Amino acid sequence: MKPARVKKLAPERTLGENAARIVRTRLEELRAFAPRAVGQGEQAAQHDMRIAAKRLRYVLEATEFCFGPPATEARRQARDLQDILGEIHDCDVMLPRAEGHLLELREMDANRIRQRAGSASDLDPRLATAAPHRTAFRGLEVLGVYLVARRKLLVDRFVEFWRAREQDETWDRLDEAAAAKLDAAREQRREAKRAQRALVALERAQEAEAAAAARVQRAADRLALTADDGQSAGSAGDPGAEYRRGADA
Repeated sequence: MKPARVKKLAPERTLGENAARIVRTRLEELRAFAPRAVGQGEQAAQHDMRIAAKRLRYVLEATEFCFGPPATEARRQARDLQDILGEIHDCDVMLPRAEGHLLELREMDANRIRQRAGSASDLDPRLATAAPHRTAFRGLEVLGVYLVARRKLLVDRFVEFWRAREQDETWDRLDEAAAAKLDAAREQRREAKRAQRALVALERAQEAEAAAAARVQRAADRLALTADDGQSAGSAGDPGAEYRRGADA
């Protein structure tokens, strides 16, 4: 089963935020199989759900410290879920093998009996009672019955386990912890943007203040220059001004 794609992962974001996105995607993937997987004959859905439980468990083993107790509990439950579904899968693997081996032995014995019949026009039923693997047939048939019955029992255990986890909100608490991590990360980015905007505004205000101070200084310089020019012009029109300045000095 190909894993669901995790969206919005980015290397510049924190481990907690990226882990939260992965956890929520893997959890959603796991829960999506449940409606079908709880059926007795849903081998494909149960197999896919086992793979999804394994993926969720692995990501939690690496990142559960980011989410606290809800992740630790969810990891344990995902492991137990994977174990139950794994036992069901073992039955699904073993039953076709047992049935296939039974068919092989049946074919081998049929060929042997046919050879013993030789040129007879019909088969003597007594020849079948001497089939070389006649005792193995019964054992394989019993094994097949056992595997079918055990599978039914394991599916009942799985359904009970899954409903208990939904009832005690194991998955909901994990999802809430991951969502809280994403909310905190988004708020942190908003705070960083607000701080950046405030810094830009402060820099602009400082630049404006410096520009205003420069304008004031230029105006003062022009005013002083104008006053000096006026004083010089007044002295030129008053012959006694130079004498008075000398006397004052």
